Amino acid sequence: MSTAPTAPTAPRGNFNYPTAYRIGAGRRVELAAACKEVCIRMPLVVTDPGVARLPWFSEIVDSLREAGLPAAVFSDVPANPDGACVEAGVAVYRSGDHDGVVVIGGGSAMDAGKCVALMAGNKGTVFDYEDVGDNWKRADPAEIAPIVAMPTTSGTGSEVGRASVIVDARDHNKKIIFHPKMQPSLVLADPELTVGLPPFVTAATGMDALAHCFEAWCAPGYHPMADGIALEGMWYIRHHLPRVFADGSDIVSRTHMMMAASMGATAFQKGLGMVHSLSHPLGGATGIHHGLANAIFLPYVMEFNREVIEDKMDSLSRVIDLPRRGFDGVMEWMLGLRKQLGLAHTLAEADIGFDEAMARRLAPLAAADPSQGTNPKEATVEQLEGVFLKAWRGELAFKG
Repeated sequence: MSTAPTAPTAPRGNFNYPTAYRIGAGRRVELAAACKEVCIRMPLVVTDPGVARLPWFSEIVDSLREAGLPAAVFSDVPANPDGACVEAGVAVYRSGDHDGVVVIGGGSAMDAGKCVALMAGNKGTVFDYEDVGDNWKRADPAEIAPIVAMPTTSGTGSEVGRASVIVDARDHNKKIIFHPKMQPSLVLADPELTVGLPPFVTAATGMDALAHCFEAWCAPGYHPMADGIALEGMWYIRHHLPRVFADGSDIVSRTHMMMAASMGATAFQKGLGMVHSLSHPLGGATGIHHGLANAIFLPYVMEFNREVIEDKMDSLSRVIDLPRRGFDGVMEWMLGLRKQLGLAHTLAEADIGFDEAMARRLAPLAAADPSQGTNPKEATVEQLEGVFLKAWRGELAFKG
């Protein structure tokens, strides 16, 4: 009996897709029911100080208590949460006999809250579960608390992710913490919670979502579903980020941008790349907004990767209907969008104290970052240092 020939180069892939996701204006009123649905009776609400001061936040917490869910609040979450922040949140969780986490906020609150849930019943420190090898298997999944997530920005998409980014004070670098059960059990995405965002935050978080979609699209590997989601996410961003930047009350575009952020985080399970491997150590060292760092690095990384992504840029330019096709068309759009949003073109303009010494110090950290492993083109430590310096000096060899 004859057998079919093997195909050693045939595509292979492992796919995971988001949790229960409910989006729409006003859906925050469903929070108490959502908690009960995932068996949370004593929620700890994790947020940041800015969100905690907003009038609607106290209304949400009151609605939980009125529904018979005695919620407590942990709001000591900085812009770049670190291990001490997670430890403090876990202490509040355990002392209050809580049985689940409600995360309300942007990427920092999401990252911290998901790690509080991870560590609720697990031993050691959060860095024991860094996304290296099989570290995640050290955690007892039965001891990870259920999570309901309510995003208040449209950037990280962490509400559908299985990982968090936490600063390690030992080396001031951002570490990726991972476990499949860190993905929230249910998401309530209410775009009305993003209406009051300052223009800078709208711009920077929107560029974060773009970086996620773009790097996922460029990452090597076989994942057609992630590719399709990444392309659609960039279509939404092209058409709706300028609108919400110009008019923060545009609830339709706010909804589409919230969706685009979640699409970016869904797509980047395929991989990220050098934009993020550079942004992570830079954020740990300087505290720069992650979305702003991504926005600065995007064109410089595009130029570094040019020879291996040109075909993909042709497809991207057609799908999102750019007036000029190919790599140059995408580059013009990226630069024009960043200028339209009033974001810095260089690390020097960002005024974060960056210099040549910092480039040398951060390049090895970028090389070790998990995101670098799926950059479409390999890079040495010296080349990563070179991209840092180009982004500092504004040396973009773009044909125009």
